[in-house]
Amino acid sequence: MRVIGTAGHVDHGKSTLIAALTGTHPDRLKEEQAREMTIELGFGWLTLPNGEEVGIVDVPGHRDFIENMLSGIGGIDAALLVIAADEGVMPQTKEHLAILDLLQIPAGIVVLTKIDLASDSAWLDLLEIDIRGALGGTVLQDAPIIRVSAKNKTGLDALITSLSNILEEKPARLDLNRPRLPIDRVFSMSGFGTVVTGTLHDGHFSAGDEVEILPSGIKGRIRGLQTHKKKEDRATPGSRTAVNISGVDTELINRGNVVVLPNQYQATRRLDARFRLLEDVEAPLKHSSEVKFFVGASETIATLRLLGAEELLPGEEGWLQLELRDPIVTVRGDRYILRRPSPSETLGGGVIIDHQPKGRHKRFDEKILKSLEALAQGSPEDILFEAAIALNIASVKEMVSKSRLETSIAEKTLKELINTGQLILLEDVPPSISSNALAIPLPRWNELQNSTINTINAYHIQYPLRRGIPREELKSKLKLTPKIFNAVVKLSIEKSVFIEHGNFLTLPNHEIKFNEHDQLKIKGLMRKFEANPYAGPSVKECQSEVGEEIVSALLELEELFTVSQDVIFCKQDYDDMKKKLSDQFQHQEKITLAEVRDLFSTTRKYAQAFLEHLDSIGFTVRDGDFRKLRK
Repeated sequence: MRVIGTAGHVDHGKSTLIAALTGTHPDRLKEEQAREMTIELGFGWLTLPNGEEVGIVDVPGHRDFIENMLSGIGGIDAALLVIAADEGVMPQTKEHLAILDLLQIPAGIVVLTKIDLASDSAWLDLLEIDIRGALGGTVLQDAPIIRVSAKNKTGLDALITSLSNILEEKPARLDLNRPRLPIDRVFSMSGFGTVVTGTLHDGHFSAGDEVEILPSGIKGRIRGLQTHKKKEDRATPGSRTAVNISGVDTELINRGNVVVLPNQYQATRRLDARFRLLEDVEAPLKHSSEVKFFVGASETIATLRLLGAEELLPGEEGWLQLELRDPIVTVRGDRYILRRPSPSETLGGGVIIDHQPKGRHKRFDEKILKSLEALAQGSPEDILFEAAIALNIASVKEMVSKSRLETSIAEKTLKELINTGQLILLEDVPPSISSNALAIPLPRWNELQNSTINTINAYHIQYPLRRGIPREELKSKLKLTPKIFNAVVKLSIEKSVFIEHGNFLTLPNHEIKFNEHDQLKIKGLMRKFEANPYAGPSVKECQSEVGEEIVSALLELEELFTVSQDVIFCKQDYDDMKKKLSDQFQHQEKITLAEVRDLFSTTRKYAQAFLEHLDSIGFTVRDGDFRKLRK
């Protein structure tokens, strides 16, 4: 299903033409009828000879209502640029044509109306030459020109045939299964409640669907759907759709809000875009200018940040980052318009390249500019790859959504990027465009690996006698969420980037080595253990003797072994004590603390710490004043 829209100067017969084509006059407001001038958007529909129903959006032509025009013109498949034969190309003709060109409306027809008022056919021929000059270099430069008189009903059949022909050449809207309906009208109907209208994009709605109104986040349910006043169970992409929503008051909805399925879209206050400044604007466009931003049916004030330039001259193109006063819903690939608030003037427009940029860009960062260029002009692989780069680490589903690629193309592209190693899955799951599995583009993975290696290496340099950096400390330094950190660590260990020792992570080539001075201190400590292996120096005495770092290193190397906060043994002596105790249980079923003390010729302090440790590891079990070997 397609939607066409009118464009053109005030009083050139747009609404009269639509009334002649459809049998319904689109001006519904009393003020419009009294002034014989369109103020708000008007709607209608007609059936083409091939049976296809086409929705029509009639827009105001007066310069005072250009912003109302913008709220309805963005979602159309073709335009009817209406020019009156008695006046020819006028100021609003040129401005509307510029807007159609900026929005890259895919097809159009120039309708030369009021030919009954023309003096002769020679005048119409001259007028068409003038019109061709105005169309040059725009999306309508090759558009057919159809002569029509709505008053005399002449030329209407030719117009309908021409419209049918140009629409047949254009592909139908894709169903990407993520519908969004920019609201251009909201009202309440007795017995039905809240109704919103708009042109449906990117997916379908069905009666009964739960929906969300963005940016407010209010949720409701679709009670009913209509297209061209016909009840529908399912509304398809590209159709003019009226949605009856239950559970939402009209006062909570505004024009420019967007109806979506829950959890599929997010509003944004910042976006990156390609921009073209019109040739006939009055002054260059400067950094930090305040502008009016129009996309879909929404309008808000924005501050523009020029990227890679100090200013744009009339006719020039450039990159913008727009900071929006109000949150709006838009996606990569949407076309937009910028206007100067005062004095009112259409500045230009372009295409949104990134609708969810990570942050505020440095204005002259070459990496940012190259990334935007690739995202704007690249192949499907480039587009998905740049979307992945922008997100850094995210789910495959998020990356595909950000790329805005059609489903079958996205599926193929995803597999290609994974097979060539440009996109790395952090979780061992089959690749799917709907998967929540985490993924990371290769350059980001390399950056993360270098950062991780440098962080661990710096820790090794600072603490050469420690086994490695604690996991939690590394996670904190890398500023990763637990889920992402655990996935990164798992894959890094599989790729032998670093090694895991319990709760510590270390580089493969790291070894704990003692210098000569340390070795002399260690020998002195070990002699004390040799002199009294089962009642040696305490933990604090060891630390005082050689230092905390060396004691920690000896524990890591399993040369020392702690059984309590204060009792420590040589690891070999500890192992001997366990074996002797195990052998003793071969001769007696139970043993007391005093017997253990005597068995090792030690003190009660050491015997008790040793037995409590064995209880804690499940080697022994306490039974009153006795210990038994745990079976």
